[in-house]
Amino acid sequence: MPQLQLPIFPAGLTPITNDLAFRKENGMVVYFSGHLPVFHPDEQDLQSFRLYTSQLIANGTVRQRDIVRALGVPLASGKRYRKLHRRQGAAGFFRQPRRRSASVLTPEGQQRAQAL
Repeated sequence: MPQLQLPIFPAGLTPITNDLAFRKENGMVVYFSGHLPVFHPDEQDLQSFRLYTSQLIANGTVRQRDIVRALGVPLASGKRYRKLHRRQGAAGFFRQPRRRSASVLTPEGQQRAQAL
């Protein structure tokens, strides 16, 4: 039989749900499940934040609206990163963005352009 956990957090935490809360301290964001710290990325580590919140939603631990309300994430962004997590997994958050290369005018293309 599952053990029930009282929704009691240490002082100074911001609740996300009855079981999950967070606190910013010393440049880190520490996520707590009850009294236990479960994840602590750097405050500036946006990819880890997106990955963790997407995993929480995908696992059913929190709802999209809990993240929006507690962390101030726009609803559209949350949906976008949940979709990224579903399609590419955790690796999708740490890939370098694809960039287009500059257009290069080849000698053949230059001759065609001058002929026109």
